Amino acid sequence: MEKLLVWMSRYELAGYDLYHLAACFFLFSVIGWMVESIYISLCNRRLTNRGFMTGPFCPIYGVGATLGYIILHPFAHNIVALYIVGALLATVFEFLVAKLMMKLFGEVWWDYNDKFCNYKGVICLESTLAWGLYAVIIITFLFDKVIGFVDRYPRIWGLKTIALVFAMAIIDFGYHFAMSVKIDEETREDFIEKKDEIVDFCHRLIGR
Repeated sequence: MEKLLVWMSRYELAGYDLYHLAACFFLFSVIGWMVESIYISLCNRRLTNRGFMTGPFCPIYGVGATLGYIILHPFAHNIVALYIVGALLATVFEFLVAKLMMKLFGEVWWDYNDKFCNYKGVICLESTLAWGLYAVIIITFLFDKVIGFVDRYPRIWGLKTIALVFAMAIIDFGYHFAMSVKIDEETREDFIEKKDEIVDFCHRLIGR
């Protein structure tokens, strides 16, 4: 575990090493899930899990926030440029994710057909404007706060937590992915059998 931590500390992107970026990915995945689930629950007037997985984890937000920071942090001192570039890049990202979901699952998990100025129900003006605002908040304020939270705890414990969450997310995502796509029953059963092996490996990793 210590060797992995040393290796992750060697490489930096946008001023942060791989350890901090990995931690931010997982935290923003949880934050994104919380924000969207709360918003949709209020709209539906009932508790709604907006994630693909069972757990409180939505990796699209982790990828978007972390990759977005790496790309957009040079615009941090130009709010107008940050807003515009952030809105456009996030909209492109949303469109590409929708295309990928259509290929994998045959459906998209959101629908903007009732929104003004939408394109095929997968992107719309309202979400584009919101993405720009989110970009400004994340780049100028929230990302550094998340980094500060990560630095409150020893790195070795942070890395163990990342490993545990990663293993749980892989199991969760893999199971739901297997249930969603067209694969044979034998493959599904093989994956379910592998879950215990992954859990045992994770326990050994955490115990080191």
